[in-house]
Amino acid sequence: MSPGIIFNNRVLDVVFIAWFIAQFYKVLTLIFKKRKFDITRLWDTGGMPSSHSSTVSCLATCIAIRYGISSDIFAITIIFAGIVMYDSAGIRRAAGKQAGVINSLIEKIPLFIGKAQYNKHFSKEKEAKLKELLGHTPVEVVVGCALGIVIGLIFKIYLQG
Repeated sequence: MSPGIIFNNRVLDVVFIAWFIAQFYKVLTLIFKKRKFDITRLWDTGGMPSSHSSTVSCLATCIAIRYGISSDIFAITIIFAGIVMYDSAGIRRAAGKQAGVINSLIEKIPLFIGKAQYNKHFSKEKEAKLKELLGHTPVEVVVGCALGIVIGLIFKIYLQG
């Protein structure tokens, strides 16, 4: 069997493809929905589909194909995938919502202390908005997971070499 491209590892090759497709879909979605091209979406978090979910589900699928579902390494990857997907839809999503509330409060400070006082004590450089698009909705996680599984299955022959 010939080695893979990334660190001579075929599993990493396929997992990278799953990550890239999920992230590239976000760029395309932005183009079609908002008529805006933003290459930074390629490595940005949040949005449809979850690239975290597609990456870890593809990893678990590839490991299942290469080593079987009764292998210890598959058990590790499936637990890892579950933790990552739970974190994406739970903790990181909640942090994004909290960032939105904090950003809203910061915008309202001038209303409470007056614009002159605000401009005197706060600078725009110190006041960078918190990133709100951190986590995922459950649907984004499920779609990312399905994408990762499908990509892993598509590359089954490549994985078996």
